[in-house]
Amino acid sequence: MNGRPRQVTSAPHGHVLTNAAVWSADSRWIVYDVRSDPAGSRFDGTAIERVDVDTGRVERLYTATGGACCGVVTASPVDDRVVFIHGPERPTPDWSYGPARRQGVVVRGAAPGRAEALDARDLVPPFTPGALRGGTHVHVFSPDGALVSFTYEDAVLPERPPPGGEGNLRAVGVAVCGRPVTVPRTHVRNHDGNAWSVLVTTLADAPRPGSDEISRAYEEAWVGSRGYRRADGSWQRYALAFQGQVRSAAGEPFAEAFLVDLPDDPAAWAMAGARALCGTATTRPAPPRSATQRRLTFTADRRHPGIQGPRHWLRSSPDGERIGLLMKDDAGIDQLWTVSPRGELTQLSRSPAPIASAFSWSPSGAAVACIVDGSVCLVDAADGRVRGLTEPIRGTGAPRPEACVFSPDGRRIAFVRTVPTPLPGGARRDCNQIFVVDVD
Repeated sequence: MNGRPRQVTSAPHGHVLTNAAVWSADSRWIVYDVRSDPAGSRFDGTAIERVDVDTGRVERLYTATGGACCGVVTASPVDDRVVFIHGPERPTPDWSYGPARRQGVVVRGAAPGRAEALDARDLVPPFTPGALRGGTHVHVFSPDGALVSFTYEDAVLPERPPPGGEGNLRAVGVAVCGRPVTVPRTHVRNHDGNAWSVLVTTLADAPRPGSDEISRAYEEAWVGSRGYRRADGSWQRYALAFQGQVRSAAGEPFAEAFLVDLPDDPAAWAMAGARALCGTATTRPAPPRSATQRRLTFTADRRHPGIQGPRHWLRSSPDGERIGLLMKDDAGIDQLWTVSPRGELTQLSRSPAPIASAFSWSPSGAAVACIVDGSVCLVDAADGRVRGLTEPIRGTGAPRPEACVFSPDGRRIAFVRTVPTPLPGGARRDCNQIFVVDVD
């Protein structure tokens, strides 16, 4: 063990970390939201804050108004921007918070309180290219800060499509920062955005059993700090790995790892393929012509097929060579595995206790941070050995599974525990609090 973890927040309310990118670029601040539910499943937070990990000083970056809530904040790796989910202002019975009725907004640390819409929304056909027709979720900047990935659900299409039409399926999209989109005011919930937004995954309402077709794309990750090297030696600058829901030959759904190569040419983001980028009244928005999707893992014949374990997002090593995911070993224990962009699958950890959280790579790529048996641990990226950094805590007060995040300088790991927190008057309440532990 390296030493005792240090609690850096203490206010008597919730502190919820996103699974990645919670540190400022200079490793000084941690950003979080204030949702009350320990797991963050209740979207009731009204503020985005950051805490200085050395002094404990808290700054309020944004306060939602008009009955809206906000949360799931991540930080830019290159500047002082943060991006997060914003729910509807002045919600109504037909437009309250939900997967298809939320958006991404950006706030700069130097201008707290001033929110800029990330994705534009246009709900009335003919739809506007570069705008979306639904809601975005879990926004993460690319390593160069030029793009933002997100998951998406559509507000125009039904859950169960009519004959000849398509349904609303969760997809992965990308916002190209600095390319504003203006939409007509044909719907009260239409709004402009400061980024050109498109979906980048191809989905099927009824995937053919045993095929590479997917009905859901989610839990994505940018590949590499500057992309990855292709099999022919050339360099792919932008790519996203994600979980895709396939069907086995017997028709059972399970998740596999997929990858989509994305355009490097800025103009290519506006170049449609055979289908409209912004979709139609009966079809989903389609990827740009040069977005190429392929499957990385084929685990249907394993004893425990598919990606499993606690909810987690795929995460790439900085060199782009290994994409981390959780799967069960033959004994049924959740282990850390990696798959290369060329499809080589390798089991990394062989722990007697399961990997119990989302995880993150160290900036050097030498280790992965995660929770194992109530302890913040490092998994050695070379040999898979698991080393505990904190004393194990089980049950109430154990490190939570949603986030275990390396700082950009590699010196610390941020995580959350639910602990008794003093209230005015002497009472105490169990609240999520943010902790950090030194790696060296």
